[in-house]
Amino acid sequence: MKAGSAAQRQLLDLADLDAELARIAHRARTLPEDAELAELGKQREAAHADLVRSEIAAEDLAREYKRIDSEVNGMSAREAKDKALLQSGKLAPKALTELQHELAGLGRRRSVLEDELLSVMEQQEAVGTESERAQATVLDIDTKIGEATGRRDAALAKLDGDREMKAQRRDEVAAGVDEGLLAVYDRQRSQGRAGAALLRARRCGGCGMELDRGLIAQITAAAEDEVVRCDECGAVLVRTAESGL
Repeated sequence: MKAGSAAQRQLLDLADLDAELARIAHRARTLPEDAELAELGKQREAAHADLVRSEIAAEDLAREYKRIDSEVNGMSAREAKDKALLQSGKLAPKALTELQHELAGLGRRRSVLEDELLSVMEQQEAVGTESERAQATVLDIDTKIGEATGRRDAALAKLDGDREMKAQRRDEVAAGVDEGLLAVYDRQRSQGRAGAALLRARRCGGCGMELDRGLIAQITAAAEDEVVRCDECGAVLVRTAESGL
């Protein structure tokens, strides 16, 4: 294949633009804000789990408080009734003794329940503090997520602008390249290889391989418009004064 040396040099411009587009795409995939958001997402998930656990515990304690309080109120009402009966003076000695024993038992049981009620209240206070802490943590993380998302979106917007500008410039350069030469270049790139590279100091700029003497002799003897390629990676080798020929 033949193509003018100027046309071949255009491939280097195209390769530089493609390399820049690849770098932009890589930066878009590896933004530090994405890693930050992933970590914040894990932290929020853990904080939200803490919040849910504290809310469930609060509901359980509220039910327990209601149960004990209801039982204490029931005992208090029964004690009041028994005391009234005791003070009426209408009971036989045996019934009076039994009622006194019952009142003593009710008093002891109510005392135990009141202690349990106090313990539940202390637990409710601790759970309430934990719930407030978890809520504050979730809100703080949400704020950080919002800030990181804003930075990420701004970075992506800038990269999108750079990508659009470089892609437009690439289209302009590609439009001026010989169709056959461009087809070779694009075919190389579709295989994940360098499409074109500068031959500098007898070394391929695409794969870094130093060309052997035989290939250097062939390239030196080739006409300027002859398209030569690297034996190792297949890239079009663009010859300049830096090639060392």
